Amino acid sequence: MNQKISLANEGVFPIVKDKEGQVLPKAPATGITVAGTIQGEGKLAGIPSLFIRFSSCNLRCIWQLPDGTYSRCDTPYASFDANGIQQITVDDVLALVKHNLGPIRHIVITGGEPLLQKDALIELAARLKSELQLHLTIETNGSIFNAQVAQQIDLFSISPKLANSTPNPAKLAALGLSPSGPLKFHGERRLNLSALQAYIDVCRSADKAFQLKFVVGQAADEQEITSAYLNRLTGWAVSDIMLMPLGATQEELQQTTPMVLEMAIRNGWRFTPRVHIDLFGSKPGV
Repeated sequence: MNQKISLANEGVFPIVKDKEGQVLPKAPATGITVAGTIQGEGKLAGIPSLFIRFSSCNLRCIWQLPDGTYSRCDTPYASFDANGIQQITVDDVLALVKHNLGPIRHIVITGGEPLLQKDALIELAARLKSELQLHLTIETNGSIFNAQVAQQIDLFSISPKLANSTPNPAKLAALGLSPSGPLKFHGERRLNLSALQAYIDVCRSADKAFQLKFVVGQAADEQEITSAYLNRLTGWAVSDIMLMPLGATQEELQQTTPMVLEMAIRNGWRFTPRVHIDLFGSKPGV
């Protein structure tokens, strides 16, 4: 079919060769001379991987940090400010992956929200599996479920958004934003229990892996995770619950990490660091 996909400006990353296999003139943002990086979060943290970043998202996350300042989505170029979009065919994505794989066997499909482009995603995931036999992780906010996509995925990294992520007048005013589009509807769309349960059910029936990865920035998030999510979902184990400190920079992470670490230990949940920020800082393409 060779459908077109809208990718964020990073596209397939980090890479050192173009779709024809020619060496790119500029080194990847990692500063490393080979293609690939590591998965920085969750159950597969530390695994060498290539990333494919889809453009556009149905949510607009703006969190409040403990000190009262605001932190919006750490990939705004795939949500808030979708500029530099690449329109690229599935064939070309496959070519970029093939020329940059080396020994890497893990692909992370991320966004934005990849499920917004479900038809192209279905084709891409199926061909990555059938032609290259790769392990596929999808990073999703869990608000959209598609059974055909789910058939192709090995690890579902689901990040349900807590109430702290919802835009409000104070947040919008501080960031100079207007309450339109997803900024207006974020609160209505962020929580979809039926979609989350469908992901869990698929994983339990087909021996696939999943993680519910909550971005935590306030003490009140602990009760919300339990009452709004875990008490209303079935089929999960404590080892599937991940807490990730809110923050796109080292300075922001210093505010939230001690609180989140204690919260994870208190509940028996898993703490996930953001290794890529530790290694490369807050920048795209790493």
